[in-house]
Amino acid sequence: MQLNIGIGIEMAVPDFQTLMLPILRILEDRREYKISEITASIIEWFGLSEDDQKELLPSGRQTRLSNRLAWARIYLDRAGLIEKNERKTIQITPRGLGVIQDNPQRITIRYLTQFPEFNEFRAANKEQEQHHESRDVDQTPEEILDASYQNLRRELASELLERLRVCSPGFFEYLVIDLLVAMGYGGSRSDAGQAVGKSGDDGIDGIIKEDKLGLDVIYIQAKRWANSVGRPIVQAFAGSLEGQRAKKGILITTSFFTQDAREYVNRIEKKIILIDGETLAQLMIDYDIGVAAKATYVIKKVDEDYFNNE
Repeated sequence: MQLNIGIGIEMAVPDFQTLMLPILRILEDRREYKISEITASIIEWFGLSEDDQKELLPSGRQTRLSNRLAWARIYLDRAGLIEKNERKTIQITPRGLGVIQDNPQRITIRYLTQFPEFNEFRAANKEQEQHHESRDVDQTPEEILDASYQNLRRELASELLERLRVCSPGFFEYLVIDLLVAMGYGGSRSDAGQAVGKSGDDGIDGIIKEDKLGLDVIYIQAKRWANSVGRPIVQAFAGSLEGQRAKKGILITTSFFTQDAREYVNRIEKKIILIDGETLAQLMIDYDIGVAAKATYVIKKVDEDYFNNE
């Protein structure tokens, strides 16, 4: 097999339409290939780095490379250019060899419309295909779904931040306790509620157990600052920890921290975690604090292990 269009430099994962022609080129020797062999050849073909190979979709459940390769194979299969054998291997078809002989510069969705079987597939997935054409993008269905989810998540986080900025100080303290307990800190909520907001000295708003056994404690300061939080505030908090002989602290704000503040906590010995408004909202979403499920969609795939028992 000749990898005759290798680019010799590292690049991001190509879109699934760009992958279709190289897959056919890999298969043109008419040999049966395992999916892992095709993947390895594509990695070599495009000079993909380890980071490229490990890049995940926003859902974090699949690599972008495996997802795009899967959809490239699906489109080629629906057009009758490749076929999957009983041995779970993939092989080029006579039609696929004919396409190679035509020497196209690129295989795209538009190119595949010359094949009736592919048009039948498109008709069954009309809404998805219209989405591709209207946006003129090369995203797979999972990437489109992930992008939509991330947009909805950003809008929800923005709405949560607006609520946090106008809630009462008491409610904000209650919310912080709920979040930390949901994340596994503080033991019971009763323990956390008794600890947070009780010391009030030396710039420390509260104390919470690091784990359910209380093997260590973490000092907390949570403020609904309107402006950016700079190094002086963070440095004062670090000084408060020193006064308590504490090594760990969490500083929470509904605004954001300056770069100087973030660089400062990376240089000091004490472990201080900075949680800005955006991070706070994202944690609330992750741990179901102040949010409720609106709808649930389960994405399923073929269970290869089940069919391997055939």
